[in-house]
Amino acid sequence: MKLTFLGANHEVTGSCTLLEAAGKRVLIDCGMEQGRDTYENQPLPVPAGEVDCVLITHAHIDHTGLLPLLVRNGFGGKIYATTPTVELCGIMLRDSAHIQEFEAEWKNRKGQRSGADPVEPMYTVQDAEAAIKLFHGVPYNTQFALAPGVEVRFVDVGHLLGSASVEIWVTEEGKTVKLVFSGDIGNLNQPILKDPAYLHEADYVVMESTYGDRSHGPRPDYVGELSAILQRTLDRGGNVVIPSFAVGRTQEMLYFIREIKNRGLVKGHGNFPVYIDSPLAIEATRIFHETDSACFDQETRELLAQGVHPILFPGLRVSVTSEESRQINSDREPKVILSASGMCEAGRIRHHLKHNLWRPESTILFVGYQAAGTLGRVLLEGAPQVKLFGETIEVQAELCQLTGMSGHADREGLLRWIEAFDTKPKRVFVNHGEDEVEDRFVQLLQERGFTACAPYNGAQWVLGAEGAVCVQEGSREKVQRRTGTEGPSRAASVFQRLVNAGRRLLRVIEHNQGGANKDLARFADQINALCDKWDR
Repeated sequence: MKLTFLGANHEVTGSCTLLEAAGKRVLIDCGMEQGRDTYENQPLPVPAGEVDCVLITHAHIDHTGLLPLLVRNGFGGKIYATTPTVELCGIMLRDSAHIQEFEAEWKNRKGQRSGADPVEPMYTVQDAEAAIKLFHGVPYNTQFALAPGVEVRFVDVGHLLGSASVEIWVTEEGKTVKLVFSGDIGNLNQPILKDPAYLHEADYVVMESTYGDRSHGPRPDYVGELSAILQRTLDRGGNVVIPSFAVGRTQEMLYFIREIKNRGLVKGHGNFPVYIDSPLAIEATRIFHETDSACFDQETRELLAQGVHPILFPGLRVSVTSEESRQINSDREPKVILSASGMCEAGRIRHHLKHNLWRPESTILFVGYQAAGTLGRVLLEGAPQVKLFGETIEVQAELCQLTGMSGHADREGLLRWIEAFDTKPKRVFVNHGEDEVEDRFVQLLQERGFTACAPYNGAQWVLGAEGAVCVQEGSREKVQRRTGTEGPSRAASVFQRLVNAGRRLLRVIEHNQGGANKDLARFADQINALCDKWDR
């Protein structure tokens, strides 16, 4: 059998791997790249129509977003996923197709004025609908025959509603070899979701490494931290704007806000309004409502048994139309706004940032991973101003981040998952991590006795019961970025990041004015210690 690595190799997004075994060609995920593209992707080495089926680990677009393009290019096989993933993909792929069509239309309107050639969308809503019809839902923990000689099972991995690791048994010439694709491994003790299930046997493992070089640290008091942010922002008359992934993170935030309201932790603002301003998030929340409670963790099932819905509360409002979305910022009442996309790359969140970034009384609260090159990462790194819709916006709002809040396991969680195997796999292939992170995680695995590597895009490995052989190295060619003038040196760029971080620190200091003397003294000591270390 052969593995070809086609996406999320030395990059975080765009997961896609081709398995050729027992006379079949199977794709594991078919994701779209998001944020900065580091390496030139290699094309699918066979025509789309010759792919027999696809296995999907979960519904996020960086794992599913190219399925409509695959169908457009001739794929007509079955797409297997857990039942909740099938439901979520139905709304997410339609939403992605609408974005593709809208962006192409917008570029064409601009292009007409400059005489540019027309732009075609990557795929259309019709392509998305065709892909959705190919989905087949499979229950968790149910082993089924994909084809003669190939059996599959989905196991809950605790990253997102419906997320799974995929176990694949391949029998060729009387010998059975087991592969495991981790999918995105979930964090522990997340609201609503179960913790990741651990597997114990595999010959070969393909695993993610998003947080392979860092720890989330001790679990913070999310409810306490969020309460404090809400209290001080609403007190000064501002809005709390939360860029949030429509599926997963939005529902998690609703869970925390319900608890805050239920316990009366924010004083003086009654049932302050909370807006979900994302049609996709609204639909995703509906799917969470309707999902079999067996998919939820024990605490959530207990709430449901008591008649308490974990993500509904007084003051929750939804905005579906564009007009309803615009009205949110016309209303001066302090409020919470949850909007997508979570990395601020597209969607209505960019309008809310335009209306709130320049307001010192408002807060932008980041609650998820921000990939390199995204607007969310730029803001967190301290940019003093950004451009939105052609307009320069000064960054005056308070910027906060709920640290450790992640749907991904950290370094320790990844190690717990891989070390749960009773016998070390013959080889671990590391993917789904930033360039240097994958290399560091491979080194960490090797130090613990694993045989591990991080293939590049296009790498091919032949696997067997005796071992694995690389038959084609992946491409290390990096994407060439064109600029009108020669860009600044890397050193200058990094120094500018440092300057931006200093500006952010000044804003944080200003936002802490009026805090408790004990806290301010500790803050000052930490800054002075940092200055002593670097004043050279």
